Amino acid sequence: MVVRVAEQAQKSGASEIVVATDFEKILKACETHNFKAVMTRIDHASGTDRIAEVAQNLGWNDDEIVVNVQGDEPLIDPQLIEQVAQHLAQSQGAVMATACHAIHDEASLLNPNVVKVVMDANGTALYFSRAPIPYPRDEAHKKNLNAYRHIGIYAYRVGFLKKYATLAPSDLEKIESLEQLRVLYHGFKIGVTITQTAPASGVDTQEDLDYVRSVWKS
Repeated sequence: MVVRVAEQAQKSGASEIVVATDFEKILKACETHNFKAVMTRIDHASGTDRIAEVAQNLGWNDDEIVVNVQGDEPLIDPQLIEQVAQHLAQSQGAVMATACHAIHDEASLLNPNVVKVVMDANGTALYFSRAPIPYPRDEAHKKNLNAYRHIGIYAYRVGFLKKYATLAPSDLEKIESLEQLRVLYHGFKIGVTITQTAPASGVDTQEDLDYVRSVWKS
């Protein structure tokens, strides 16, 4: 699965693909398929912390942009990877960028497994939550939700990645189990690009895995 993700990332036009893992079996699978992989510590609190270690060890320049693609997203759209990277490159003041798409049904808005994001007039994240934000208090707003589902893909400038590793986790991050809240808590900005199409789901269940296998066979 991780190799499939790396293949999708390669189609995005990225100058380098690196798989960060703490599992030797993944390392060997990547090397077998000619993808660069590096071992990291096993005690990282988040994927961002893991990538920060890689950026430090590989000596990447502070101005370079790194995109974090999760290893359980074998159907990730390469264009989305490029879109998030370009959004950060063009954002003034943001240290990170991520993506979202519109929510059209109340069930998704109320689902705690669907992370929501609200933004300011400049497309900068105000907050991420598993709670329904913004909450449609009036009946009219329930018909026009104006809500956005957060997509778990992140672009960072390497200089901020190094700083992120030194930031103390916040209570908000722990309560919501959302690592990006550490960034907002410490006063940094996250740019959010809106994609018009919902991304393919990741692999969290056996049913998800069966579906992905059927896609790759077709």
